[in-house]
Amino acid sequence: CVLCGRTDDCPEKYGEKRTYVEYNLTVHYYCLLMSSGIWQRGEEDEGVDGFLIMDIRKEVNRAAKLKCNICKKKGASIGCVAPKCKRSYHFPCGIQKECIFQFMEDFRSYCWEHKPVQKFPDQESSGTSQCTICLDLVEQLPTYTVLKSPCCKNAWFHRECLQYQALSAGIFFFRCTVCNNKDKFQKEMLRMGIHIPEKDASWELEENAYQDLLQCYQHCDIKRCLCKKGRDYNEPDSKWEIKRCQCCGSRGTHLACSSMKSWEQNWECIECRSIFAKAGNYSKQKKRSLATSEKTDGTTCLLEEPSPKCPRQSHGSQCNFLLQSPKIMCQNNLSPCSHLELPASNRVTMSLSPLTSNRNWSQRKKHLRRQRMEVSNVLKELKLQVNTKTTRLNINTENIWNSALKGFRQRKFSPTNTIEIKFTNCKNRSKTNNSAASKHRFFQLLMLHLQNSSLFEGSSAKNLSLDFQAVKENLYFEAGKMIAVSLVHGGPSPGFFSKTLFNCLVYGPENVKPALEDVADVDVAQTIKMIKYANSLSSLQSTVHECYEFLAAAGCLRPITALCDKNVLVNDILIHHVIKRIISPLESFRQGLKTLGVLEKMQMHPEAFSTILCQKPERLSAETICDLFTIHSSSDVNKIEGADFWMGYLQDVESGESVVTLEDILLFVTGSFTIPPIGFDPEPTIKFLHIRYPVGNRLLNCLELPITKTYEQFKKKMEFTIRNTLRVEKE
Repeated sequence: CVLCGRTDDCPEKYGEKRTYVEYNLTVHYYCLLMSSGIWQRGEEDEGVDGFLIMDIRKEVNRAAKLKCNICKKKGASIGCVAPKCKRSYHFPCGIQKECIFQFMEDFRSYCWEHKPVQKFPDQESSGTSQCTICLDLVEQLPTYTVLKSPCCKNAWFHRECLQYQALSAGIFFFRCTVCNNKDKFQKEMLRMGIHIPEKDASWELEENAYQDLLQCYQHCDIKRCLCKKGRDYNEPDSKWEIKRCQCCGSRGTHLACSSMKSWEQNWECIECRSIFAKAGNYSKQKKRSLATSEKTDGTTCLLEEPSPKCPRQSHGSQCNFLLQSPKIMCQNNLSPCSHLELPASNRVTMSLSPLTSNRNWSQRKKHLRRQRMEVSNVLKELKLQVNTKTTRLNINTENIWNSALKGFRQRKFSPTNTIEIKFTNCKNRSKTNNSAASKHRFFQLLMLHLQNSSLFEGSSAKNLSLDFQAVKENLYFEAGKMIAVSLVHGGPSPGFFSKTLFNCLVYGPENVKPALEDVADVDVAQTIKMIKYANSLSSLQSTVHECYEFLAAAGCLRPITALCDKNVLVNDILIHHVIKRIISPLESFRQGLKTLGVLEKMQMHPEAFSTILCQKPERLSAETICDLFTIHSSSDVNKIEGADFWMGYLQDVESGESVVTLEDILLFVTGSFTIPPIGFDPEPTIKFLHIRYPVGNRLLNCLELPITKTYEQFKKKMEFTIRNTLRVEKE
């Protein structure tokens, strides 16, 4: 290099080393940027990035007269900008002596004596913590090699880690790895000499950067595989579809090989089942209808077979919910319309005595509905922030996470814009026409992916896991942001949070006491059980001795002098493993949930939000569907008995006397087989018209029903239309 005289080629330290043969010139980019006597007088394509060759030679001649105060050699082109300081040095020498070079504004340089330092309040205790980039220990001291985040109290970094992160992320993505703050964080890092290049992130420039994350285990591990096409053959929505173990994800089976029905959602491999059996936590999974299973595409409902029949209620039992709950609005007088009894041949029994017989269950159900209504109102209030400006996300359903991440990270994406989804791998383009249905499907796929991703651990109630790669790539923040956006924009809720995770988010991790059920790691859980159930002091001390390395690494070593010490020790291990170990992902996840003000509302309405974040949506019932739809009809609704036919049909579907399900009906009308926490916009309605077959208008969430003379005709038309429409969509 003509300025520093070194041959080192280290872009991370000295910038790119460039050689210009025509000018007989080699120079380090940072040496050129920081030289005190040269400015960019040319255009970007002139000379060396705007530095004219003539000016560079003048600067070399000027520096040749100055001696470096560090190495004592000539050619010191950089001077300290502090008043009355006359120190000069080469750029590599300045790095060695811990000088500060500010890559902003006037590109100032400060010598080791006048360099800026970070100041901390006296009450802040010193100690050690993790560098949130490399996760190695770092001393909490204001030194040249250690920097503190200006926006997070306990975020510390190695200077070298920060510089590598900045060079990789670029100015658009370089931000605090804990709270995701960008402006305040970048300003402080530039002041402390971190170079943030004006370029796009390295991962944005790399094709198929996330391809490895999308590989799923696809192999049948059953001892006797029945598939003639081999163990690796997988045909979705058939008996040869491969299901992965819901616990470990590293074993699989064809549905037919394990004698499973396609509506069974969960399956455990032999290894996981034996572990659960030893722990006493294993219970056989109950069957679920396919509409509530992991099939996120609602068109996969089994339309060929009727649902398992529920016991019919006696004709004598009385429950008039279907006659009272529908919101029937007559266009002429807006008063509730009376209901005529069906002819004897078409009469359907409308009784729900099991619901009314159990008063406690009924009260609990009403309370749950009140809580979810409260959530709906809160989310509708948050949705007022969403404007009419549209942001389109191009989504590949086969690479849902990769394409969603790319969409959420694009510069023009804003959570306050209206989201429009276009499925890029959709053979039938008509599927992308209805924005609401496409958006429902996208968020359903996204929530399912998050539930099964490496960001969470546990079987059904999940906590955050510790994934170092995800921490580095800021994926926990993105996951929280996606969940917040899904809730406000009409998508489903996750429904898989554990109570411990929810309480950490709402009340803060310092106020939460985890339980043994929160430990997903089998070995750690076994260690805790051995300590917890030790029945003598000697056996407790022996167990602690065997687990010495684990306890030391967790920072939980303590003297054991009495048997009661085990309770404190168990509590320490639980707090470390469930909370302290994942404190960085948790903070990042919380910051993501702050998007659109969702976390703040969670903290204001914790009981209500726990019903949607910690519980799956309740299975649809005839009563739920009946209450969901508002019936708009002409004044002669009593004569055509259309409302009675509709309500009787819902009862038949619920009791298993139909080839379609309640989820199919909802999907046919709205494009979603679940009711989102915020509700539908517009609210679902029903119209009775003189048409041949039912029509589901997903743009308006309107179900247009035909006027028929008999109930049998009505039922036949409903089943024929819904069944075949969903089958065609599926194909």
